[in-house]
Amino acid sequence: MEIGLKVLYVTSEANPYAASGGLGDVLGALPKALVADNPDVQAEVIMPLYSTMKDEYREKLEKVVDISFKLSWRSTGATVYKIENSSVTYYFVENHYYFNRKSLYGEYDDAERFAFFSMAVVEFMLATGNIPDILHANDWQTALSVVYLKTTYSDRKCFSAVRTLYTIHNIEYQGKFDPYILGDVFAIHTKYYGLLEYDGCINLMKAAICTSDYVSTVSPHYAEELRHDYFAHGLANIIKSVEGKMTGVINGIDYGYFSPDKGGDILYPYDAGSVKFGKAKNKAALQEELGLEVNENIPLVVMITRLAGAKGIDLVLAVLEELLSEKVQFVVLGTGEAEYEAALKNIESRHENMRALITFNRVISKKMYAAADIFLMPSESEPCGLSQMISCSYGTVAIVRAVGGLYDSITPYGEEGSNGFTFNNYNAHEMLFSIKAALDLYRNEDEWDALVDRAMNSDFTWKKSASKYMQIYNNLLNW
Repeated sequence: MEIGLKVLYVTSEANPYAASGGLGDVLGALPKALVADNPDVQAEVIMPLYSTMKDEYREKLEKVVDISFKLSWRSTGATVYKIENSSVTYYFVENHYYFNRKSLYGEYDDAERFAFFSMAVVEFMLATGNIPDILHANDWQTALSVVYLKTTYSDRKCFSAVRTLYTIHNIEYQGKFDPYILGDVFAIHTKYYGLLEYDGCINLMKAAICTSDYVSTVSPHYAEELRHDYFAHGLANIIKSVEGKMTGVINGIDYGYFSPDKGGDILYPYDAGSVKFGKAKNKAALQEELGLEVNENIPLVVMITRLAGAKGIDLVLAVLEELLSEKVQFVVLGTGEAEYEAALKNIESRHENMRALITFNRVISKKMYAAADIFLMPSESEPCGLSQMISCSYGTVAIVRAVGGLYDSITPYGEEGSNGFTFNNYNAHEMLFSIKAALDLYRNEDEWDALVDRAMNSDFTWKKSASKYMQIYNNLLNW
């Protein structure tokens, strides 16, 4: 079969091989969705080979090539391996010095580690002659793969036809570093300093935004929000300068993994036709497991989140005592900032109808999605968000702040096609008002069941998102 388009996704993580959040979910799902509907497309993913990779995947690695190159004054190199998965080729760049670590990120030398990885991507293409039509880079860790093509390697004719797309998954993390490392760590000539400099430091995300042929982010509303200082973390002027080459494409979810009829980690599988019965059984099981009163008629509100300020935990803490005075049960699952962990445990100690699970466990999270009546997601900012989509898949009504991808995915009750509840301002009592409105509706069985049905039938498949990315790729090829 003749290949019509070749896309190389450059990423620091991808499920199931290594993931710390939404980026890994996207790069584990988007390439597969793209080739599923476009059999003439060749999708490849390249990422670091971390020591945390499970043995079941490590045993399947096939060696592709050894590469060697100079990164500034350092002579270095890598071995590249591959795995075929659902018609997608995943490449892994192995270098024990840089990636034999316990964590994916947060190391003292992250600047050097991901500069190495980005240059290794370019050198891999040179060594193998495997040149894509589209290089699709993601977040600050891979920003230099775009920058290198436009600077250090700009004289290589083999790259002249490569088009670049850079996706911002979270603008809060930009890859900011001291200017003095431009040459020694990034191996970039000082003549390009102005390209990488922003606000007195090296800013890798800014450089990739400016040098890429096109820019995307992970929801249409987030793309609009990034034009404003409140959301852009200092890059609003840069975003506005490139808005003619920028769009937002909302992520999808993997229904093969997040679907109550598949069972998996939930005790009682169900579908849209049996949601009421299935939820009641799963709810009773979770109530019993957590030592809560087993009562089908008590609404169960859950949060599954990173315990950080941007996730709205401060709003929850401000009104949680008042919420718990209602006939309601509240369960939160997550880890994060110590002050939030301690505050939640403190409130739990005084209320029999609350549980604070300070851990992260995918099995427990699935049980919570399946058992809950209401899912709370009051984020201060949220580029896309996946939890609200997952909750809909399980027939759990989401209450979200209308921001970023939450705005794009949850239509508030009272509007046509509603599948949840929303509130607009970052205000604790406005959030509480929405929760109480949902609790009131919960007592109206017919209306609640209809809302649950609409939530469960929301379409958050990757098929729609992949189609929009395919349009971007085709537009780039026609430049």
